[in-house]
Amino acid sequence: MDITPQQTAEKLDGDTQILDVREAAELADGMIPGARHIPLGDLGARLDELDRSRPVIAVCRSGRRSAAAADQLTAAGYSAQTMVGGMLAWQSAGLPTT
Repeated sequence: MDITPQQTAEKLDGDTQILDVREAAELADGMIPGARHIPLGDLGARLDELDRSRPVIAVCRSGRRSAAAADQLTAAGYSAQTMVGGMLAWQSAGLPTT
C-alpha cells in the first residue's frame, strides 16, 4: 500500500515507524526525522529491530526499494506501506530532513 510524503509527515509524531532502506552513502542527502536506517540488503537479518505491533512506512530514494521492503515486511507479518516518490518527493515537497 502506498502513502504520500505529506501523509507520512503527518505520522511523524505518532506510533508509525519510518524505515529508511537506502544505502549508508545515500544518507548524506538527508533523512526523515526519527527514521531508522536499515539498508534493504540487511532487512531480513534485522527484522527484530522493528516493533511488529507498530505500522512501518518504508522509504528509499525514489520508491522502488521501499516497495520491495514493504513487501518483505508484510510477508513477515508487519503492517507496512511504502512512501511513493521516496526522498526525492519528500524533499521536493519541502518537508524536513536531518
